[in-house]
Amino acid sequence: MSARDKLRGFFEANVGRIIDTHQLREVAGVSEYARRIRELRDQEGMQILTHKDRHDLKPGQYILTSMDRAPKLSSAISPQLRANILERNGYTCQQCGAGPGDRDPYNPKRKTRLHIDHILPLSQGGSDSPENLRVLCSSCNQVRSNIQAPSESALNMLARIRKAPKSVQKEVYAALKKTFEQS
Repeated sequence: MSARDKLRGFFEANVGRIIDTHQLREVAGVSEYARRIRELRDQEGMQILTHKDRHDLKPGQYILTSMDRAPKLSSAISPQLRANILERNGYTCQQCGAGPGDRDPYNPKRKTRLHIDHILPLSQGGSDSPENLRVLCSSCNQVRSNIQAPSESALNMLARIRKAPKSVQKEVYAALKKTFEQS
């Protein structure tokens, strides 16, 4: 039985329960269990969530929310489209400016690799259209994983709040908390 089969069976036997990485590593019997989980999600449509999907989960925790399968996500960006996006973005990461062959900021022994990123993730209704694609380096792409960036106006507001004194930040936080507790 493959590691993927073992993980599928374990998740199905524990629908709705939080499972941690220690359990999954033991069940899978391989160190590449995270890749097998991504395959279950992306290729088989299993609704396996992490801390990136639900705020109540901690890093290293997973949960299969339902036995229902979500539609499979297409990850096939044609080589021609990939080349067009790389050329359009100047073979440069659109977040940090790293280029191919530059040193990876988190692992100086490795060189930067460029990826094609969906601005609005496929899982949130994004598409493979050129307007929704950009170049990101491995580091920026990994950090961003399936998270939609705030709008420009939200980013501007957040920047202003970060520059404000702590007392003002606390006042803004209290007002927002009060607003969302009422709704």
